[in-house]
Amino acid sequence: MTEPMQPRTGTTGARVPLPPERAVARSRRVGWIWFAAAITVLAGLFNVVEGLVALFDRDYYVIGPAGLLVFSLAGWGWLHLVVGVLVVMTGIALSTGSQWARVLTVALAGFNALAQLAFLSAYPFWGAIVIALDVLVIWAVIVHGDESTYEIW
Repeated sequence: MTEPMQPRTGTTGARVPLPPERAVARSRRVGWIWFAAAITVLAGLFNVVEGLVALFDRDYYVIGPAGLLVFSLAGWGWLHLVVGVLVVMTGIALSTGSQWARVLTVALAGFNALAQLAFLSAYPFWGAIVIALDVLVIWAVIVHGDESTYEIW
């Protein structure tokens, strides 16, 4: 097994092994990023399913007399479908450790949580689960994302 290496090189250009306590802390942080990537893909797939159901089974969601906020059911279906596909792709990119994927993951998870909040009247339990997953992803990426740019693979 190879020793974890520091991301920066010394004066000779060679990589220097991390002390054991820093290697364990780094491993935990990278684990959180992998967890966030997996949960991001899962939340995106939930959105895709939610969007497809809204588009193809109009009787599944119960709409109150006030209707849905801003869009029709078909509009929300398309929104959830597009956002879900983007979230899945971003979750896959997050597992590569790229910096842009971290920023985009936080932005899309925040947008997705707000969209789910506006869609709560149609399916409150499902929306609450996805909002909780989005908040967990945002936390994991912001708190533990600093180590993700170094050799995840």
